[in-house]
Amino acid sequence: MKANKGDAPSNSIDQIVAMQANYPSFTYSRLKGKEVEFRGKLQAREDFPIYEVSILYSPLHPPQVRVISPALVENPPHIYRKERTLCLYRPDNYEWTNQEIITTNILPWTGAWIYFYEIWLRTGVWYGPEAAHDNIKKTA
Repeated sequence: MKANKGDAPSNSIDQIVAMQANYPSFTYSRLKGKEVEFRGKLQAREDFPIYEVSILYSPLHPPQVRVISPALVENPPHIYRKERTLCLYRPDNYEWTNQEIITTNILPWTGAWIYFYEIWLRTGVWYGPEAAHDNIKKTA
């Protein structure tokens, strides 16, 4: 079964197929039950570093996105501190369901997060969309 942007994935296999179709450089490095870890590289802009990211997918939980390399600075904005995962959206404004495909929102939002992080490193200001976080230190 081939998953397309508008299809509702019924399981991890559909996520794998969608990832291979839309981001062929990403591979899945672990398949345990219905849990899949995708790994791949993203570059937000030609003059920015290439980031290796990990996306942990489980039908029971929202995807968890982590930067593998390069190492992030200490206490970057828009990170869930405990899990060290990227804050890509405010759960009050968007609710992930297991009917969605990672390549539709999560990967583009990850690329945007990397872009705004790189700008933040240079300017100290997070220019991307944001909402107040209880556990995240905001910047100017």
